Amino acid sequence: MRYQISGKQIDIGAALQTHVETELGETLAKYAGRPTEAYVVFSKTGHEYVAEAVVHLSTGLTVQASGKDSEIYSAFDACAEKMDKQLRRYKRRLKDHHRDRPDPVEVSGGGSYILAATSDDSDEDEQSSDAPVIVAETEAKIPSISVGEAVMQMELSHANVMVFRNEKQGRINVVYKREDGNIGWIDPHNAG
Repeated sequence: MRYQISGKQIDIGAALQTHVETELGETLAKYAGRPTEAYVVFSKTGHEYVAEAVVHLSTGLTVQASGKDSEIYSAFDACAEKMDKQLRRYKRRLKDHHRDRPDPVEVSGGGSYILAATSDDSDEDEQSSDAPVIVAETEAKIPSISVGEAVMQMELSHANVMVFRNEKQGRINVVYKREDGNIGWIDPHNAG
């Protein structure tokens, strides 16, 4: 497994890196089986240290957690505990999906854009244009997974929306968190 441990405007010592690799490795060995890479970023906000971890699994799922504390080691330990709890909750489902899927999840690319909000005081040239102003453009990965895996991925990554290719029909689908706490699923059908 590949680790990338870094700090935002703080130095990360070798002892902390070793601690992170050991603790995260033990947690992932218990539940995940074949993790491929882990990114851990430390930062400081006011008097608190923040540890954020993102782990990519060979099944195509991504697990992320964060923790805060006044001590940097305690911040990571809180982050690792949250990740442990998430993986424990989904252990059976992770194992079941892993058993059914001998190859890693197929991922296709897609564009991800951040559009500028319109302001009331913009000049008339901009108002006459129908195209929105693109502020940022990145590559998004769209996995080919089942609906259950998409819901699990959305919950593990703490996202509100998950776009995926439904592996049964081959169509692009969306799952999202509703305001009432339930999960919504959009499956566009070809009307014909």
